[in-house]
Amino acid sequence: MSEQIKKQIPLRLSPKLYNAIAAWAEDDFRSVNGQIEYLLTECVRQRKQNGKYISDKIDEPIELDI
Repeated sequence: MSEQIKKQIPLRLSPKLYNAIAAWAEDDFRSVNGQIEYLLTECVRQRKQNGKYISDKIDEPIELDI
């Protein structure tokens, strides 16, 4: 049985984005780290299914109205 070792990476998030992810994580009973991993996994899964990102505007900066 091979062990999967998770890689650690530095990640910079704006306070608004962090707070939005933290609130979402709390709603889903996950840690912030777990929520980010979940979101990234879903995005990669979506790309594998149809060859596209979830949004055609994925690289554009987002405005959070929170």
